Amino acid sequence: MPHPAHVTQGQMRRTIDRLALHQIDSVNVLARAHYLPAFSRLGSYDRGLLEAAAWGRKPERRLFEYWAHEASLLPLDLHPMLRWRMARADRGETGWAAMRRFATEGRAEAEAILARIRTEGPLAASDFAEGKSSSGWWEWGETKKALEWLFWAGHITTATRRGNFERVYDLTERVIPATILDLPTPDEGDAQRALIERSAAALGIATETDLRDYFRLKPEEARTAIAALVEDGVLIPVQVAGWTRIAYLHRDARRPRRIDGAALLAPFDPLIWERARAERLFGFHYRIEIYVPADKRRHGYYVLPFLLDDRLVARVDLKADRQHGRLIAHRIGLEPHAPPETMERLGQELHRMAEWLGLDSVITPAHTLA
Repeated sequence: MPHPAHVTQGQMRRTIDRLALHQIDSVNVLARAHYLPAFSRLGSYDRGLLEAAAWGRKPERRLFEYWAHEASLLPLDLHPMLRWRMARADRGETGWAAMRRFATEGRAEAEAILARIRTEGPLAASDFAEGKSSSGWWEWGETKKALEWLFWAGHITTATRRGNFERVYDLTERVIPATILDLPTPDEGDAQRALIERSAAALGIATETDLRDYFRLKPEEARTAIAALVEDGVLIPVQVAGWTRIAYLHRDARRPRRIDGAALLAPFDPLIWERARAERLFGFHYRIEIYVPADKRRHGYYVLPFLLDDRLVARVDLKADRQHGRLIAHRIGLEPHAPPETMERLGQELHRMAEWLGLDSVITPAHTLA
């Protein structure tokens, strides 16, 4: 499908609702991950639309942050469906071990931090003495761990993000609209069925593993939810040629007569984040190599698969060189089945991305695309 000439709030809202979440990732070598799925589907859009939905004034809010697939931006109507996960965190039954202690022996420490936010207003970890470790993302100080437990347990949420993308926390009731907080809380089973249905609606056709991976449910939770949705006729069991496991088709899924379009896909895009599913669907073996030593990488540091019509036909290692106004394709690899027009169509998408990012030129391994 061609990208719209001008992306409206309504188109953005429909994309958000269809995907059900935008994964957040701190890597900014190209653009932060949560901006890219909408670009892949809509083309150039004003990133302010997503920012207003995620971190704007309360009346503009359409999204909230929480742990779903990973750290994610989610439509507000999913808040009730994740309260069971918040309750488990509050009881110390889930979350990283270093955080769980704040549900028990460290609870007074967390309550003191919560009280300070209640009194002073939104605060980031760096607003506390020794609140944020300077030695790395996973080497949090105790205050940061307490803040993240409060976040996981639903007592606080993200009010906004600072320029360095640091999370600023506030009381949940001061961020999430009352119309959402007043919605009834479903029991765990009903909530998990709702999450599986949203996964199925986003994926169209998927195995049990694919469905539970979307919101990171446990196997037994997913199996129970899937069985109930099959019994209700929401999911239709199907056999896919070449797949060894049974798949499920959402009853509202539509199969287009043909698929026309081109898109660069972020490593954290829902279409490809479950790597086994990407391989089953497209015959495309894909692994992100950010944490692989440079001399051992096969395809590059931040590689985006290129979707052309209904096939993944290439992969591009991209970097936004903001200082010099360039989008650099360090490496381009074509799949064996890539059609002759691949490079031309890829060039068009790279130019579209460069323009969207405010960059002046596109540099490929061999030359600058005109």
